[in-house]
Amino acid sequence: MARLSGEQIAAALAARLGGTVRDLLRLSGGASRVTSAFELEVPGAAPRRLILQMDRGDLGAGGGKVPMERALLEAARAAGVPVPAVVAMGEGDDLGADWLVVERLEGETIPRKILRDAEWAGARRALTAQCAGALAAIHTIDPGAIDGLPTADPLGDPLPFLDALGEARPALELGVRWLDRHRPAAGPRVTVHGDFRFGNFLVGPEGLRGVLDWELAHAGDAAEDIGWLCAPAWRFGGSDEVGGFGSMEDLLGSYAAAGGEAMDRDRVHWWQVHATVKWAVICSLQASAHLSGSTRSVELAAIGRRVCESEWDLFTLLGVAPGDSAPEPVGKGSPVAPFGRPTAAELVEAVREYLEGNVMERSEGGARFEARVARNALAVVERELLLGHEMATAHAYRLRDLGITDDAALAAAIRAGDFDDGWEPVASALAASARDQLLVANPSYLPAASA
Repeated sequence: MARLSGEQIAAALAARLGGTVRDLLRLSGGASRVTSAFELEVPGAAPRRLILQMDRGDLGAGGGKVPMERALLEAARAAGVPVPAVVAMGEGDDLGADWLVVERLEGETIPRKILRDAEWAGARRALTAQCAGALAAIHTIDPGAIDGLPTADPLGDPLPFLDALGEARPALELGVRWLDRHRPAAGPRVTVHGDFRFGNFLVGPEGLRGVLDWELAHAGDAAEDIGWLCAPAWRFGGSDEVGGFGSMEDLLGSYAAAGGEAMDRDRVHWWQVHATVKWAVICSLQASAHLSGSTRSVELAAIGRRVCESEWDLFTLLGVAPGDSAPEPVGKGSPVAPFGRPTAAELVEAVREYLEGNVMERSEGGARFEARVARNALAVVERELLLGHEMATAHAYRLRDLGITDDAALAAAIRAGDFDDGWEPVASALAASARDQLLVANPSYLPAASA
């Protein structure tokens, strides 16, 4: 079914909920689902502020789980986890996709505001213990009581997904190889949220108000949720290991005090590495939805360039530094025959400035968010035009020094165990390539000394 307009969605919602839908507004964020806010007016009652979540399409891990998510929300609420109350749900009906409507809780979800603004200082002090308590409560939910709950992490082994996508990512192959060779003893099977991190928290001045987005929940090891929360991807510029706001020692201590099991750092570290590889695969999956044509989206396309963030994080977690320095860019104004000026980089720059200075200023809500994503995507193209040739050459020399012809051959050699007894030079070369990719995709993600 073709994507519905906002008016069509509002009309279908009104018919299902028995009222009038007002002010339907798509909210930013949410790569596996489209999230919108609206008000429902019913005669004789006060307006209700609600949230609609609709599956985007075939994104692998997130679709077809609305009934399970409803059961999880109700079980979590009973266990004392702060979650919104479920109002209604539907599967592939007049809205054209699976959907869930919940009560709208008030609060902030934007990580950088919560981590930096003075008004959230009290929340930052409280969040570590509150997150630990929420996780301990989630982990008391009986996995067998939730119909449809997967019995394992659907992305626990990323290689089949990378193979299906046709991606040759040697860095991720190395990460998976490390995980296989360092796997800790498994803990008891519990209900795992699967995406417990900033962006899926609703925060007020007093701290945690709601735990959102349960579509990746499954039965697994409690340490998985801890490692995911502490993965570098979810620190959003914050310096602390737990979501950018807290220490690992405080989190583990508070988790045990709230009834969770005792965990050692090595076990959590393994799950941090697992989370980093898993997030890279999720980025690839989301980009594939755009590339395959199933869900054309500039947001999903841009997410594909975030894989290198996880590759950089992987080598940081493993204590690996780049093996060489970053290439220098070519001159920005140098013409490329026979095209002359403006060069391709200068044309991209002009369009990026137009989006930033005109379109974004005149837009709001989802349109403003997508314009910002498009602006950022053009900045990636601009940097690649300036840096790409030198970086591709440097990467080719690194492969040559390893005795490898291309990324596919290196990925295959890593998977076969050819470098198990001497993986450090490979890791150092791949860390350098991850750094170079980041200098194009998102230079601000790198520490100043590495850029």
